[in-house]
This record gives sequence, structure tokens and C-alpha cells, in this order.
Amino acid sequence: MKFAIVQTGGKQYKVTEGQVLNIEKIDKKVGSEIHFDKVLLYHDDKKTEVGQPYLKGKKVTAKVLEQGKGKKIYVIKFKSKVRYRRKRGHRQLFTKVKIEKII
Repeated sequence: MKFAIVQTGGKQYKVTEGQVLNIEKIDKKVGSEIHFDKVLLYHDDKKTEVGQPYLKGKKVTAKVLEQGKGKKIYVIKFKSKVRYRRKRGHRQLFTKVKIEKII
């Protein structure tokens, strides 16, 4: 099984060909291609390559499927006996991509 670990948006993702995943928002239109050059690790059935910190000559190609917002998360602050209450909501933006090739 061939897979790679890529870094994007300050996070690391283990990806395989054909996988669909949500990553941090990238400003690309739906249907366009993205190339991830920051490949930290590459593995196929025969060998494993580890970068220092990134691998040269390896990249992952993906297609943008959707731009959207995640589930709402509420952040509540409360202090007892002083009538202090704050409630805020947050929806994280994401980009849904499909991994096409690991080159």
C-alpha cells in the first residue's frame, strides 16, 4: 500500500491515492488542482523514505471538491457569583480534496 505524509495548513495528513479528506482552507476554486510539495514521508511496499525535513522530488496532486464550513463549536466563559457569562460560536473553514496521485 502506497502512502505519504504531507504538511499543509500547519497540520500533517497521511494520504493515499483516491482518499477524500478535509484540510484547512486553501483559496482555490472547485475543480482546480493542488500540488502539495511538503512531503515528509513516502512509503510503498518496497521502501520507506523520510525527509530532512521534506523529500525532494516528491509531491502529491489533489483535486478540490468543495469549499465549506465545519460544525459550529461553542466557547463559553463563566465566572460564578459575579454575573459574568460569554458565549461565542465558531465555524472552521475547510477545503475538501481528493488525492489523485503521489508522484
